[in-house]
Amino acid sequence: MYTDMPQDRLWQHTSDAVEPPDFDEFWSRTLTQARRHDAAPQLERVAGRLTTVEVHDVTFPGFDGDPVRAWYRRPAGTDEPLPVVVQYVGYGGGRGHHLENLLWASAGYAHLQMDTRGQGSGWSRGETADPWGAGPQQRGVMTKGITDPEQYYYRRLFTDGVRAVDAARRLPGVDPARVAVVGGSQGGATALAVGGLVPDLAAVVAYVPFLCDIARAITITDSYPFREVADYLAIHREKVDLVLRTLGYIDGVAFARRATAPAYFSAALMDDIVPPSTVFAAHNAYAAPAQMQVWPFNGHEAGAVCDEEEAMAFLGGVLAGTGTPGSPTA
Repeated sequence: MYTDMPQDRLWQHTSDAVEPPDFDEFWSRTLTQARRHDAAPQLERVAGRLTTVEVHDVTFPGFDGDPVRAWYRRPAGTDEPLPVVVQYVGYGGGRGHHLENLLWASAGYAHLQMDTRGQGSGWSRGETADPWGAGPQQRGVMTKGITDPEQYYYRRLFTDGVRAVDAARRLPGVDPARVAVVGGSQGGATALAVGGLVPDLAAVVAYVPFLCDIARAITITDSYPFREVADYLAIHREKVDLVLRTLGYIDGVAFARRATAPAYFSAALMDDIVPPSTVFAAHNAYAAPAQMQVWPFNGHEAGAVCDEEEAMAFLGGVLAGTGTPGSPTA
């Protein structure tokens, strides 16, 4: 069933969220500190039986220089500089197996798929640790360090996402002027954050992005991971203001307001995990041209392979300089 507003209201929805006054300073300082760790990405060729795609195991410095793993895939047999798709993973997942997720390299792009620190034992495996401690938390990572924006988990993950773009631009066979970021759910939230923090991206693709209009989301869905915050506050009743303040630093609506690259969004009207109004809040605040694909009869899977097909068409146009982003579709 539909889980949120009627579609005509969704197109008009705006978030009531108020940004922390030092939002820009917070992220500028965070990224400046991270970029002091300027080691080049380390690559190791993965031997295997693929004939059309080359794969490298990559390690690059993320938040505070912490080592972050990734897969670098590219079409075999070509050395020309290619546009690169940097991909982020959904909640609970990691970068997976090197033989998985061959779509973007098969489509002719260089492809850097970032591992997700401290996750990767839910539905897709990961190998990157999150060595930072935190206070009491609910299951998952949604409340890890949530009372202090300096210690909050998503400060580290979103910084990793930015540093993945920095690393991608230094990879062999990449055109550093044509970098797109892609992700779904938590990966879509990371793509949106990077889109607001990196001013010279070529494109942003965010399928049903998580972590948008968060103060609203935690009150209108009972589904996890947003429910982790409600569960935490049901126990820590006195920490509501602290938690909402922290979440203000990682809300996708705030990043959308700062975006400069054209974007492709998708929303699913039967999604009870990421309420569609929260996705529309980010889309409707997006500062650059943005198109929205609506899936009326889908849940959190959204368009699945159809979303990828639409995104391929979008990126094909944008990265070739012939795209026409900004036309909403339903």
